[in-house]
Amino acid sequence: MRKDKLKGYSMPIHSPLYDESPWEYDDCEAVAAFVAFDETAEELLPEGLEPYSKPIQGGYWISHYPFSTLGEYYEALLVIQVKDLKGNMGYYIPYIYVTNDAALAAGREVVGAPKKLAHIDLQKEYNTVMGILERPKGKRLLTITMFPSARAEGPLIEAILPRETPLLSLRVIPSLKGGKPEIAQLISWAAVIDFHKDEQGRQKSWVGPASVTYDSPSAVDPIHELKVIETITALYFKFDMALITREVQKSYV
Repeated sequence: MRKDKLKGYSMPIHSPLYDESPWEYDDCEAVAAFVAFDETAEELLPEGLEPYSKPIQGGYWISHYPFSTLGEYYEALLVIQVKDLKGNMGYYIPYIYVTNDAALAAGREVVGAPKKLAHIDLQKEYNTVMGILERPKGKRLLTITMFPSARAEGPLIEAILPRETPLLSLRVIPSLKGGKPEIAQLISWAAVIDFHKDEQGRQKSWVGPASVTYDSPSAVDPIHELKVIETITALYFKFDMALITREVQKSYV
């Protein structure tokens, strides 16, 4: 601790990279695919979490945040739908990528989101929306291509993306001497999503056919090992959001 006492929320203490949550987001857009995975997805889950259903379900999300209290950035994440330690539905995050240093640090340090920097883009051309993930730039890991053909409303959408969408991640802080980590915790947090509406009061979200492709395998970022057996539905939507922290559900050390 500095002689003049701890002033900042995050490092560097005299000039914090980010402030405490909730982190606010405005005027966002995203493409998301909800899929069924093969049984090997269970191998990515930490102790205490179980698949929410069989076959195992989950999804992909590629988004653009033109304004947030962490700055502007793009994000790509992969999630597995699970039962948390209280038996409630949540989305465990084995992989997540961003384009902004504050978003990377806040996610890793506070809630354990396993963030890496990458090249991410969200493009609209012809009648399609396309999200891409590359790491490094030019090494295409993931492409989501979607045709937004009909308004997305009803119980399926509410079940997939409830207003307060529960998230889970594993926060690990290594030991100075290696071996067993100093901290290993299962963290519960959430994305509070408010869909935009048009002048008729209709939600700005659409469903449509989509493809999810792993364009080239990478030993450094082996997301291709999360194998898709079916694409259930896909969404394109516009929204505002807040990320909030909840609790430590389990300590492993």
